[in-house]
Amino acid sequence: MILFEDVQRYIDKLNYLSKVEDEDILNQMEEFAQKEGFPIVGRSVGRFLYLITKLKNPKLIVEVGSGYGYSAYWFAKAISKGKVVLTDYNQDNLDKARIFLSKAGLIEKVEIRLGNGVEIAKDYKNIDILFFDHEKAKYLDSILMLKDNLNSGGLVIADNTLWHGKVLEEAPDRQTKKIKEFNEYMFSSPEFFTTLIPLRDGLILSVKV
Repeated sequence: MILFEDVQRYIDKLNYLSKVEDEDILNQMEEFAQKEGFPIVGRSVGRFLYLITKLKNPKLIVEVGSGYGYSAYWFAKAISKGKVVLTDYNQDNLDKARIFLSKAGLIEKVEIRLGNGVEIAKDYKNIDILFFDHEKAKYLDSILMLKDNLNSGGLVIADNTLWHGKVLEEAPDRQTKKIKEFNEYMFSSPEFFTTLIPLRDGLILSVKV
């Protein structure tokens, strides 16, 4: 836990007061995640994604790593005119995403593609929001390959950038080391203005300047 447990419980309680979400669909998606031990961003981050999308009013959102569509639900729920591109290596995950997003009435807002999310993302220009939730050790390589596909003023959102607090370790393992390198690049690059938000497991938010 990055936050004190009592603080997290308070935030979680507030999240459930909202009437924006399709409660039945979210419950189904969250129950599936719990049953299968599948990592999802959770409601705190989901609501943040929704808010950023409303503020940005993007035409194109590309996810690198979509799982079964939990984060895409929040993006698609918020987007007005545009599309959300889901990517994943696993066809079963994408099939589940199609089912959940269809139930939520959001399937017309998404494009679902099987394969390497970074390679797929290269097919798109003028990306307004680029979301990373794939293999953490590949975050830095991914942004170096995709930064030119972002619009000026485009956003990069990356999950798990505090990595369970392991970023504080003096002798981190390889994956943690790569996450730290990504974080340091995003903060030091003159091409981005970046902040790190301590929601759940840490969330980087950057704007391309």
